[in-house]
Amino acid sequence: MSTRIAFLKGHGTENDFVIVPDPENAIDLSPAAVAALCDRRAGIGADGVLHVVRSAAHPEAKAMAAEAEWFMDYRNGDGSIAEMCGNGVRVFARYLQHAGHVTEGDLAVATRGGVKTVHIAKDGDVTVGMGKARLPEGDVTVSVGERSWPARNVNMGNPHAVAFVDDLAHAGKLFDPPPFSPAAAYPDGVNVEFVVDRGPRHVALRVHERGSGETRSCGTGACAVAVATARRDGADPAADGTPVTYTVDVPGGTLVITERPDGEIEMTGPAVIVAEGEIDAEWLENAVR
Repeated sequence: MSTRIAFLKGHGTENDFVIVPDPENAIDLSPAAVAALCDRRAGIGADGVLHVVRSAAHPEAKAMAAEAEWFMDYRNGDGSIAEMCGNGVRVFARYLQHAGHVTEGDLAVATRGGVKTVHIAKDGDVTVGMGKARLPEGDVTVSVGERSWPARNVNMGNPHAVAFVDDLAHAGKLFDPPPFSPAAAYPDGVNVEFVVDRGPRHVALRVHERGSGETRSCGTGACAVAVATARRDGADPAADGTPVTYTVDVPGGTLVITERPDGEIEMTGPAVIVAEGEIDAEWLENAVR
């Protein structure tokens, strides 16, 4: 490992990331190293790490290399691997633009959740094709303290439980994962969204992200919330042929989610690079011992 490792810091609606450019997949980012980087007191601080690798250089992405040059090797703040991160994809695309790898317009990004289509607009917003939602059958319940709510099971390439509440404060502090049942619904854990109405096709959420705790934003969570809210409101674009768009307020800003008649979901929002620098490799090695 070299004595210095380049990094950048970015965020999408305040869902923040350490970005580690590593085109040839030469840097060993162990779970402990990722957790150290994401530590907000002893490290750089972030909700997760965006490891930027050419698809052809990563064993999990080689099969996608013909469709997408770049692979988003995403890690949660605790070092665990995640299938997908919607805000992360937007920031990942902004980094590729910042580094001169791509320009405004369309591009494809490989993720563990499949290849995602991305559009970088001239106004700075980034739109990501998030794929189709799956709505697994079965009743799910989430709890905080003595309160419990029925939740909609939505899968956006990663699992979500969406609960509609009267007040976002009822979600509590969200440091720890809210209990859910049945346990078999989410064998690998779940992202939990608590949702309130703000107006016609306008909602707000708080979220506990699996492996990261409460975050300022969750892109896949905003998509899951939009789908769950649409079904609650009686809207189903695949059935009625009419696209539906929801504005979703997150603690860190606003995302706009559109579900099309073909089932594809698009998410639009900002993505910002705020800093770049170098990680001391010796510090990182000592931090993971």
